[in-house]
Amino acid sequence: MKDPSPALPRLAGAGMARRRYVDRLMRFLLSLSVVVSLLFLALVVIYLAQKGLQGLNWAFFTQPNKPVGVPNPGVANAILGTLLMVGLAAVMAVPIGVVAGLYAAEYGKANLLGYWVHYMADVLSGIPSIVVGIFVYAWIVVKMGTYSGFAGSVALAIIMLPVIVRTTEEMLRLVPDALREAGLALGLPRYKVLFGIVLPSAWSGIVSAIILAIARASGETAPLLFTALSNQYISWNMLKPMASLPVTIFNYAISPYDEWHVQAWAAGLTLLALVLVLSLLGRLLSSRQRSWSQR
Repeated sequence: MKDPSPALPRLAGAGMARRRYVDRLMRFLLSLSVVVSLLFLALVVIYLAQKGLQGLNWAFFTQPNKPVGVPNPGVANAILGTLLMVGLAAVMAVPIGVVAGLYAAEYGKANLLGYWVHYMADVLSGIPSIVVGIFVYAWIVVKMGTYSGFAGSVALAIIMLPVIVRTTEEMLRLVPDALREAGLALGLPRYKVLFGIVLPSAWSGIVSAIILAIARASGETAPLLFTALSNQYISWNMLKPMASLPVTIFNYAISPYDEWHVQAWAAGLTLLALVLVLSLLGRLLSSRQRSWSQR
């Protein structure tokens, strides 16, 4: 009977060669996916820059919407409206989202309520934004009898909420259990451990979640069409219709006037720059949180 041992190195060599081939193939496919994704992003940015830069000037940021033919038009009212509505939405969504994310992270596996907080955040994140707009329209706009910036803020807050809850939950779970155990061992109550030790330890990651939620809400159009509508004047009254960059882009893009088309491209470039800056800032803070948690 022949000894089969000489065949073992050949089989091991064949298996190693196959694994190297699969590894190289997967690396190539992953690299190709990254290049394609970055290519599409670059095309969008370059195209928007080519179309939008010609409409950017000082009047664009300081003057409100003006009729066709009137010199020095701008979108100052839309920029102000976007900042006001997104800011109020953040004020409403951030405290609720952070506390809900904290509860889901600390008690999600211990009781039924924590499980449902986690589950409902996932469900809410999958609801189309236009459905949120219709809901807020029936809930607030119809009862108030008018479109308003406040209703728009409520719709944006609902859209921001699941992003804050889920990301806060994940950031808190990155905090080492040793910190919790040390606080409890010193005799601190559970709520002081959570709000005095765990939450500050994950604060940079939570801030990144807030920034990403704001970036997402800043570009929503459908909810604002049903809630805030628009306003061609500069307005600080949140109980009246209010302009926003997404709705202004929509209205200008569907108009038959070339002048408004230029304004729409410029407003789109402005909104894209805002979202990109917020997203990059959120990713930077999130990466710092992960690197800290791995130390």
